[in-house]
Amino acid sequence: MAIVETSITPIGTAGTSVSKYVAKCHEVLKDFPEIKYQLTPMGTILEGDLKEILTLIEKMHEVPFDQGANRVSTLIKIDDRRDKNSTMEGKMESVLSKL
Repeated sequence: MAIVETSITPIGTAGTSVSKYVAKCHEVLKDFPEIKYQLTPMGTILEGDLKEILTLIEKMHEVPFDQGANRVSTLIKIDDRRDKNSTMEGKMESVLSKL
């Protein structure tokens, strides 16, 4: 199981706000019920099968274009741990237990 952080930013829009684009990108998540996600102030964290997540991100990347953006920048950060099952909660608990 992978944990992936992504941030999809439209460029070349009429304004500086991106929240309407983020909301539309999140609508794509309903088509991927097996992917767990968490919206954060700076991006979205996804948890699940890496191939499924990459397919999801590809679809999310297209959303701003569909909404009129002329350019889209998508950042992807992948944590693909294979020696044991890793979850968003587990990573947080590990750090918090050391504080």
